[in-house]
Amino acid sequence: MTLPTPAAKQAFCGVSALDGGALSAQEGLFITNARPGHKDILPSLCFLLQHSENQKKFIFDLGVRPDTENYPPMVREKVFTAFPPEPNYGDVVNSLSKGEMKPEDLDFVCLSHLHWDHTGDTHAFEKSTFVVGADSRRLLENGYPQNPDSFYASDLLPEGRTQYIMDEQWKPIGPFPRAFDFYGDGSLYIVDSPGHADGHVNVLARTSADGAWIYLAADSAHHWKLITGEADIQVGIPGYPHFCIHHDKAKAEEHIEHIREVWKMPRVRVLLAHDSPWYAANRGGSAFWPGKIESL
Repeated sequence: MTLPTPAAKQAFCGVSALDGGALSAQEGLFITNARPGHKDILPSLCFLLQHSENQKKFIFDLGVRPDTENYPPMVREKVFTAFPPEPNYGDVVNSLSKGEMKPEDLDFVCLSHLHWDHTGDTHAFEKSTFVVGADSRRLLENGYPQNPDSFYASDLLPEGRTQYIMDEQWKPIGPFPRAFDFYGDGSLYIVDSPGHADGHVNVLARTSADGAWIYLAADSAHHWKLITGEADIQVGIPGYPHFCIHHDKAKAEEHIEHIREVWKMPRVRVLLAHDSPWYAANRGGSAFWPGKIESL
């Protein structure tokens, strides 16, 4: 199984990491052979992808919003007990400003899914077209405040500026059964990534004209041991025997296998949304905007 070879004068994307805040969580929520009691600080990485030809600006995920008091009450009261946001880890709007870019400069905002640590403050991006998996729509149909028990604000996605990727738009690429050629030139693909949450998507983008790629895996895996095969997805925690971070473990495992295939390919860089090892090695460095992640 291979990825498409580059065309003549192949378009690609320059990719920059953005600080999108952070949260903390017990390692045992994610993997089977976790260190007892070990807690990780997990960055919420976001990514700016700029097209080499049309100069369109595409951001993948918006991280944690800095004004956490404005999340729906169910997020603050329920989710934050297990996944508290960490202070002093920046936010995506401030990260963009380091390269003199403002939210209104972004053409597209693609949200991997609608969990709180990926959606930031969508209202700050008043001119962008939002791009999401079609199954995300159902999460907002009875959202907060109409439904006080919802984890999702009903106005999270802008009416009239949201593009839902529909079934007929998906085509296979490499090991992935469903991908959407976003610009139609093979430079950036949105990949259907089932298992974690409704509408969950990843991004596969070329980073050079001669065959280099980056795969942005979002929440397909919360720990690198799941990609390498050194651990399995955890099921069950004290008091909650059926807990799983993914809503469909079997589909999540199948998708991780596909990611493992591209990870083993030459010139493909794979990054997770909560990629603590990569973040620790690169925070504040040239991979972050206004710098770029080095192409392989």
